[in-house]
Amino acid sequence: MKMVGRAVAISLVLAMMSGCAMPQGTTEAASAVAPAARYFDPSRNAAADVDGALAAAQASGKHVLLILGGDWCHDSIALANLFHSERFAAMLAPRYELVWVHVPRASAERDTALVRRFGLERIEGTPTVLILNPAGQAINLADAPTWRNAASRKPAAIYRHFARAVPPAVTN
Repeated sequence: MKMVGRAVAISLVLAMMSGCAMPQGTTEAASAVAPAARYFDPSRNAAADVDGALAAAQASGKHVLLILGGDWCHDSIALANLFHSERFAAMLAPRYELVWVHVPRASAERDTALVRRFGLERIEGTPTVLILNPAGQAINLADAPTWRNAASRKPAAIYRHFARAVPPAVTN
């Protein structure tokens, strides 16, 4: 019995170390998240949310921060928790319109049309974070898929990254 428990623990550690790369055939039911921690709502219309954020960005001069993840993913939750903290929210608000897009855990269930629209071939892991300029062009295609280790990054480094990536919008 102890051997089975140890194998499960090792599997969980390995999964956490590899980021939220989703193995084929897994389902979201395999991972429960407290209702208060829900950021990535599967009932939302992602394309409409992105279009709304782009319209707001064009009006405000801000960029769009498109965060693709899942409440089942510890890296997605870690980044979402940071972005919702007072310190991060104060830095992000003058720079970005934020859009939270649910990504199914099973890769076969993912609709990649949304990310292809912005020049990314597929969602390799979560979170994937795209920065779109007000015209809707991705400005960070190289680093967008690299956030799948967000939980292990230092908050100060994440803060600096997003603060430097885009200056605050100029408001009249």
